[in-house]
Amino acid sequence: ICNNKIRKLYRILYYQLLKRHIFAITGPLRVLPDFIVIGAVRSGTTSLFHYFGEHPCISPSSYDELGFFDSNFELGLNWYRSNFPTRFHKQKIILKEGHFLTYDVTPFYIWNKEAAKRIATTLPNVKIIALLRNPIDRAYSNFQLSVRNGEKRSFEEMIKIEIQDIKSCENNNEIFLSKSAGLENFLVRGVYYEQLLIWFRLFSKDQILVMSTEELEEQPDNTLNTMFRFLGVRNYTVKDLKKRNEIKYQPMKNETRVMLIEFFRKHNDKLFKLLNKQFDWNR
Repeated sequence: ICNNKIRKLYRILYYQLLKRHIFAITGPLRVLPDFIVIGAVRSGTTSLFHYFGEHPCISPSSYDELGFFDSNFELGLNWYRSNFPTRFHKQKIILKEGHFLTYDVTPFYIWNKEAAKRIATTLPNVKIIALLRNPIDRAYSNFQLSVRNGEKRSFEEMIKIEIQDIKSCENNNEIFLSKSAGLENFLVRGVYYEQLLIWFRLFSKDQILVMSTEELEEQPDNTLNTMFRFLGVRNYTVKDLKKRNEIKYQPMKNETRVMLIEFFRKHNDKLFKLLNKQFDWNR
């Protein structure tokens, strides 16, 4: 126990004083986020982080994927504040533009029940944005990262095992969420209904906006302006729509896609009913 306390204290001092130094010292003079992008992984959230930062009323955090409410919570609220603009910067933007917002983009929050509870307690009025990608494409993209890290099994080999695993726990939300955190669980991370239930139970519907990656890619101006209106700032045309963290790979086998369309259909239908909105994911 003593060693754990020492390690925790060392980690706090290291990340606050050595990593954040002057920013940590000025932490009490800094603001907390007005909105949080909670996910999903491999859905374009890094690109969205940069797009938001272009809006004249919106200032970014020091970097994306801060992970405060899940893996870095022990570093304390002052460390979290150190990653956001100062109150003076906020007033400067308000005087110039009329509004000011700042934000946290951490796509791993979406399936983390504890992170959601911490956010609801710390920032009860925060707005939540989820960017969801077709779960089939999201899974395949996530798999490609594993290939880059040395995975030798095929996508088909891995999902065959996972499909059986998912079917065995379909009626247990807690197991679903725990599996979402697994690095090799590609499909379960696309069962968005189970993940978003957490957020709809903790926040009011008018605090949550769910959009798709496909909408952002096909109609970037309309999609971003929908987000801006949700956040309460004026419409704005983002000039640099370059995709970030994009990787190239061979397309999925057609028979695999057909099989996954059927696998995800009932999960997607539950999501669409929850959102009262449909995405064109059955192709």
